[in-house]
Amino acid sequence: MQKPIIRILFFSILFLYCRSIALAQIDTTLFHEDSLIVFHSFSLKQSPASVDSIKPTEHQPSFTLLPGLNTLPGVRMEERSPGSYRLSIRGSLLRSPFGVRNVKVYFDDFLLTDAGGNTYLNSLDAAAISSMEIWKGPYGSLYGANTGGVARLRSYEQNDTSQLKVSATGGSYGLFHQNIHLQQKWKKQYLTINQAYQRSDGYRAQSALKRQFYQASYYADYHKNKRIKALAFYSDLNYLTPGGLTLQEYLSNPAAARPASGAMPGAEQQQARIANRTLYGGIGHEARLGKYFRHVITVFTTKTDLENPAITNYEIRKESTYGTRTYLEASVNTNHRFLWNWNAGVEWQKTTSAISNYRNDAGTKDTLLADTDLHARQYFMFTQFSATIFSRIMVEAGLSLNQYKYRYRSPQLQQGWTDQSFAYQLMPRIAVSYKLREQLLWRASVSKGYSPPTIAEVRPNDNIVHTDLQPEYGWNYETGLRFENKRLRADAAVFYYALQQAIVSRTDINNNQYFVNAGGTSQPGLETQLTYQLLLRRSHGLVRAVECKNSITWYVFSFTDYSMGQANYSGNRLTGVPRTVVVSSLFMRFAKGVYWYMQYNYTGKIPLNDANTAYADAYHLLQSKLGIDMTFKNMLLGIFAGADNLLNRQYSLGDDLNAFGGRYYNAAPLRNYYAGMTFMF
Repeated sequence: MQKPIIRILFFSILFLYCRSIALAQIDTTLFHEDSLIVFHSFSLKQSPASVDSIKPTEHQPSFTLLPGLNTLPGVRMEERSPGSYRLSIRGSLLRSPFGVRNVKVYFDDFLLTDAGGNTYLNSLDAAAISSMEIWKGPYGSLYGANTGGVARLRSYEQNDTSQLKVSATGGSYGLFHQNIHLQQKWKKQYLTINQAYQRSDGYRAQSALKRQFYQASYYADYHKNKRIKALAFYSDLNYLTPGGLTLQEYLSNPAAARPASGAMPGAEQQQARIANRTLYGGIGHEARLGKYFRHVITVFTTKTDLENPAITNYEIRKESTYGTRTYLEASVNTNHRFLWNWNAGVEWQKTTSAISNYRNDAGTKDTLLADTDLHARQYFMFTQFSATIFSRIMVEAGLSLNQYKYRYRSPQLQQGWTDQSFAYQLMPRIAVSYKLREQLLWRASVSKGYSPPTIAEVRPNDNIVHTDLQPEYGWNYETGLRFENKRLRADAAVFYYALQQAIVSRTDINNNQYFVNAGGTSQPGLETQLTYQLLLRRSHGLVRAVECKNSITWYVFSFTDYSMGQANYSGNRLTGVPRTVVVSSLFMRFAKGVYWYMQYNYTGKIPLNDANTAYADAYHLLQSKLGIDMTFKNMLLGIFAGADNLLNRQYSLGDDLNAFGGRYYNAAPLRNYYAGMTFMF
């Protein structure tokens, strides 16, 4: 299989460069007038950043973000079981046994990532996210501590109509997803309300999911030059965790939960699960000050109650976060020959965590084992200058000063507070783009990434506070080409990322997860993608539109200077990273509102441990969706049906990396189906 994939890779790259590639998947309206984070007055086609814009549920099932995000090169989302998301941008999932780490996430311009570095992305309902912008590579000069990238989520798309949308989907393994979306537009006010419910029995034993989700967002232009904006959501998420299987267990009965082994009970016996109740709120204000200046401020807070009866213990976390982001911006346009933009601001937040671990007696908490109060504080000051010269050259220069510290104590042991702080970090970024032709753009950038250990890494479920864990950091060097005309949009980028003190996960003999610094990693990579309109949209004929897409990710990531005891892993492939990923899709729209979508995904084999002695096999996925949209006066009726894993392949989507006893595998569903309806008034 390797030779065909290499041929596919070679000819795809050759085609891209011969056609003078460039921008794919970039929406030129990426920065909206209502953005409270960054006001970017330049066309994104000319931006020197590697950024993709996507509507993750467009052509995809509305109950999951996974297949949509995995169409983007350099982005990998996994799901060990329903609700157990993991997200990585340009890197390994070594730091993310579950959740999202070393990636900053904003939702409707409010910071979703807490001060401890964790993001509960699985609390959100996929249908509540209308679009996402993925900034690949470290962007610390503007967004602070991250080594992977930045994700910006939007819950709605502005338009001038009020509408009500109701949808319901049912499918294999007890799947049911329901969503109500209300949008109300007044003269100078805009309100959206989302409600969603999702359940699933799961493919494996001990993998059921239930989630209730409620969300409201609002803005009002209460003055000619002033706007107020608010966001609130509540999520009640419960999902069972089946645990990893050995290779023999995975091959003989992939749908089973982790069985008992020796004195260690199984996942079903311990009723392993996660219950996450999160309440989030934020408010922002924007004011234009005269002709050239603008001031923006947001404040936000969140409260999370998490219970995790696991195989070895029963953990309870009570977390609270509050913070703010504010900046002042100046923009000047001098006869369209020299357009510049400068901003400076600060982002600050604090998270308090009360963590208690008990013995797990078949799903009931028993004797207290350990408790820890841990407070994390994180802030950074930032500034960035951008300029466009003669509509051809664009330069960006940014710098942030970052500080992170935490303090902890154990009330059970009556220990006082202990402070742990890290050195201040400067995170610069310099980038330039040059318009070679009207449709062809070259770009290059140099940036530094920095990511301190998260609360969950400092104090994992081994009940020990690991004060020796250090932040990871490194430099990223990148260049690329973008091209866009009426039919073709394309992008190609090559980069080299040298990461030091990389944080990796390990599992001890008692199945407890902990983290260590792994020396360094060498991360050269190539990312390409294109969108080609084989048939431009038209209003007549049987076939009304045909669109082809392709993305290729090719990474040669490896460890450098990495030893554990007597073992030396230097030169080994980076754990959890496939070398090659190819995703291709075809979308066709026919007369009478009929449409058809097909997507193919090839993912190469994945090293499962740092020693590279175990690999997950490469796999091929094929999915399809068929639907029809019908209009009746003021109502739109949509009917659709789809299928996933049409080739019925057995594969693991979300491996437990470096798992003790070889329990790496979490089997994904075999061939499965869904169908549903959407009403819009």
